[in-house]
Amino acid sequence: MEPRSWAALPFSTDVHPILESRQRLTLYLLAWLPIAAILTAVLKRGFESWPQAALVAVPMSLLYAFMCLSAWYVCLAAPMRDQSVLRVLATLSIASLVSSGVWFAAGEVWVISIEPWMDLPGLSDNYTMQFTPLLLNGVLLFLLAAAVHYLLITVDASRGVEKRALELQVLAREAELKALRAQIDPHFLFNSLNSISALTVSDPQGARSMCLLLADFLRTSLVLGAKQQIPISEELRLVEGFLSIEKVRYGKRLSVVRNVDPACDGCLVPPLLIQPLVENAIRHGIAPLIDGGAVRLDVHREGPAIEILLENPVDPHGEVTRQKGAGLGLENVKSRLAKLFPGQANVNVTRDEGRFQVRLRFPCIRLGETQ
Repeated sequence: MEPRSWAALPFSTDVHPILESRQRLTLYLLAWLPIAAILTAVLKRGFESWPQAALVAVPMSLLYAFMCLSAWYVCLAAPMRDQSVLRVLATLSIASLVSSGVWFAAGEVWVISIEPWMDLPGLSDNYTMQFTPLLLNGVLLFLLAAAVHYLLITVDASRGVEKRALELQVLAREAELKALRAQIDPHFLFNSLNSISALTVSDPQGARSMCLLLADFLRTSLVLGAKQQIPISEELRLVEGFLSIEKVRYGKRLSVVRNVDPACDGCLVPPLLIQPLVENAIRHGIAPLIDGGAVRLDVHREGPAIEILLENPVDPHGEVTRQKGAGLGLENVKSRLAKLFPGQANVNVTRDEGRFQVRLRFPCIRLGETQ
């Protein structure tokens, strides 16, 4: 298998992850303090005193701490997931031997430079005699650093996979929400055109007024419907526009009782959430009744949640199938809330003698807040 170029790797090679943060670098260097102590004990066997061993071991440990950072790039160039174990081991063996050899040579330079300056005769000879243990320790330390870096790469890759999976879930949810919103427009438009058609003969002026109101409503809904969430005041404005259209058709047969809690101001809701419910209330509740009736709309806060109640009269002797599920609008609302607030939204539908209620409950999210 051909080795991949660093540009194709899923990790940034510009800056080492440990060097990106001063806190990480500090913790990394502190982790080398025990290694410096062990190296001092190893060198003490060939030196006259502990201070001499520490004089060589501590600076060499600090130097090798930075040299072992190069294992990051070796691990990137020889990823375990793409190459055979033998090739990875061969790469690490060569890199560790080269790194350890360079480290020993750097230590030789250090010892030769301080020997006359600190008047320590024989220091360089004692150091040279430690070639084998130093080389072996250097190899082991580099391999240990490589193992740590492979672990970092694995963790980073796992986080990347989780992030991409989450992004895909968000995209899928947004696509589903757009599809659900797309169902509302033709559904509402179809019902409105039927209403206009019914008025063209009995009330031509009313049909004309309804066309103008419908155009204004559609213009507003197109602007707000393209958004993920809108303030509840904007949603209520959409409802008012819809009610203006319906009042042209039903006249005095339709009345609306509103009760909006000021504490709900600023709460965000999905666009066209309440309008389909009001449409259902009129179509399945008010329309079949000879005398019409009142649609009740309550919006209030319940702790951290917002609760919306929509109630309308129904014919107690009418067909139950016309009310069951209340059609596409209610099912659409249920699906959208379930997608936007998984496990946090409730939709309760009740029907008793002469009344039909839909109660929505979901978190009150304000602009700038997250779920």
